[in-house]
Amino acid sequence: MLDRLNALPEDAAEAELLTCCASRRWAAEVAAGRPYDDPAALAAASAKALDDLDWADVREALDAHPRIGDRAKGEGREARWSRGEQSGAASAADETKRLLLEGNRAYEERFGHVFLICATGRTAEEILADLRVRLGHDAETERSAVRAELAAITGLRLAKLIEGPECRSPR
Repeated sequence: MLDRLNALPEDAAEAELLTCCASRRWAAEVAAGRPYDDPAALAAASAKALDDLDWADVREALDAHPRIGDRAKGEGREARWSRGEQSGAASAADETKRLLLEGNRAYEERFGHVFLICATGRTAEEILADLRVRLGHDAETERSAVRAELAAITGLRLAKLIEGPECRSPR
C-alpha cells in the first residue's frame, strides 16, 4: 500500500523503489518526494523523475534488465516480476526464440545496450516485430523509445508495489 511506502525510512523506500526502476537517481528523487497522497501523485513524481534522468541514469536502469527471452535469475521481487512480464516470450516456439536471440544480439551491437520493451501481455511474435522495427531507428529515436518503454515498465511495477503486499513495513 502507498501508506507503507510513505512510512518507510528514506533508504528503505529507495530500496523498494529500485525494484521498480534500477536507476538510483530515480529512486532517490521519488523517495524524497514522499509522502504521496494517492497513486496518481506517485505516478506523476515517477514520470517527472524519469524525464529528468540523463542517459547514464537510463543505462543504469537498463543494465538491470535481462534480455528478452532470458529468464531473470534469483528469487527477489524484481526477478519474479521480470519472469512474469516476459512470460509471452518464454513460451515462444523455438524458432521465434532463436530469432529473438539473434535480434537481441544485433540490437546490442547496434545500440550498445539491452533491447528494452514492456513485454507484459505481449506475445513473442509481437515483441520480435517491434524489435525489428526498432533496429531501424537512429540513435536519438531509439533513446526516446527506450525511455517510453522504461516508463511503461516502471509504471506497471510501481502499481504492483503499492497494490500488493510487496512493500515491507518499516522496522
